[in-house]
Amino acid sequence: MNFLAGQFALPWVWGANGLWLALLLLCARRVAWRALPPQAVSAWCGACVVLMGFTLAKAGWQPGLSFHLLGATVFTLLMGPWLALLALSLVQLALLAAGLIDPLAIGLNVLLSYVPPALLTAGVLRWARQRLAPNLFVYVFVNAVLTGAAGLLLAAACGLLALGLAGAYPAEYLLGEVLPFYFLLAWSEAFTSGLVLAILIVYRPLWVATFDDRRYLVH
Repeated sequence: MNFLAGQFALPWVWGANGLWLALLLLCARRVAWRALPPQAVSAWCGACVVLMGFTLAKAGWQPGLSFHLLGATVFTLLMGPWLALLALSLVQLALLAAGLIDPLAIGLNVLLSYVPPALLTAGVLRWARQRLAPNLFVYVFVNAVLTGAAGLLLAAACGLLALGLAGAYPAEYLLGEVLPFYFLLAWSEAFTSGLVLAILIVYRPLWVATFDDRRYLVH
């Protein structure tokens, strides 16, 4: 999504921006900054640049409606949810500096497009650790592939619901003409998330903060 502030009432816009700023403060306090591995941080910064490229390679035909890969699941698995949300916000700020998104809508973009899949990924990861076998297949297929697809659909549902409630587009149009495209895009999100995580845990496992060799390989 690439929301426009004019599509929403001002209380929604300023409320979202306020919640986003509060979220940034919370995330900054929850990240263990001194424990971050320097090599991984450099790789994560590179991931932000790559995600900017994916965001720019978007398609859409109506204001506020665009289709692009989110990367929220990959970021959450790479960095953990708190740092991931900071990094995803950083990507949005970079796009804002480039004049590519509406400045007043940055809170809406982050809260509706990135927070839901990041929280979903963190929740599924915790559930999988408690309920499923600790092996490589579970980590990649459940936490990256399936959750990547589900996360994108969740973000799409939140965005379309917000647009519908705001009266930006008729509900029939959003459900009948827009939502089906997100089901197609979810396959790309799932494949990309699984491929990226599979490659990284083989060649650069230290870059993946949520991956533990002793848990997923020793067993």
